[in-house]
Amino acid sequence: MMDMLSILLPALAAGVLVLASHVVMGRQVLARGIIFIDLAIAQIAALGAVLANTSHQLEHLVGVGWWLPLLFAIAGAALIAWLERVAKAELEAMIGCLYVLAAVAAMLLLANDPHGGELLKQLLSGQILWTDWDALLWPSVATGVVLLLLWWRPTLLSGRGFYPLFALMITFSVQLVGVYLVFASLILPALAVNRMDGSRALFSGYGVGLAGYLVGLGLSACWDLPSGATIVASLVAVALLARLLVCLCRDERRVTL
Repeated sequence: MMDMLSILLPALAAGVLVLASHVVMGRQVLARGIIFIDLAIAQIAALGAVLANTSHQLEHLVGVGWWLPLLFAIAGAALIAWLERVAKAELEAMIGCLYVLAAVAAMLLLANDPHGGELLKQLLSGQILWTDWDALLWPSVATGVVLLLLWWRPTLLSGRGFYPLFALMITFSVQLVGVYLVFASLILPALAVNRMDGSRALFSGYGVGLAGYLVGLGLSACWDLPSGATIVASLVAVALLARLLVCLCRDERRVTL
């Protein structure tokens, strides 16, 4: 039992860390109507991670596995911010194209790598159960700084500051939990409470996300299932249930009125 807890607790902490910033930013993503920005920037960051792992010229540089994906993510975010100004009507389609381009670029880089398939699987599905406490140090610092900035200046989310902050958080999250779980953590809790307002929606979103991670980790541990995929499926189920409850409560309120 203690051995299982020593694995599950860091994994749960990683999930809470991802949710801490992603629930807030997910609501902003829905408000902006740029749903696939998370997938695109996460995949671009993953491309940076692939380059860091496959380039012999870069592998000796200190911290290259963190700062190179971050540079890629910031460049991708800057490009999307520019596209938002010059081609807003086609922005979502262009974001999708960026995602596909980054994905195939990563596949091409790994085409001749004997361990390429495993690395690609790790970046997409994540290995949250392999997370340890040491791996959470810098993501915790970055998340704390970002949340303090948003508490100090909430308008950063609706202004140009959104994109660099988003790129920073996505980079750390991809390294912890993978592209798919990053997208699920960003969109599903926000979508579940999208018809709610104010702090009530925010706290409910955190509740949905935490419940999804708890259920997913529990099922993964009990039935020996892939952790990332199980948590994504659990987040979907919890988000659907929460959305249904929100709709039922709204309907009951209308009948009462």
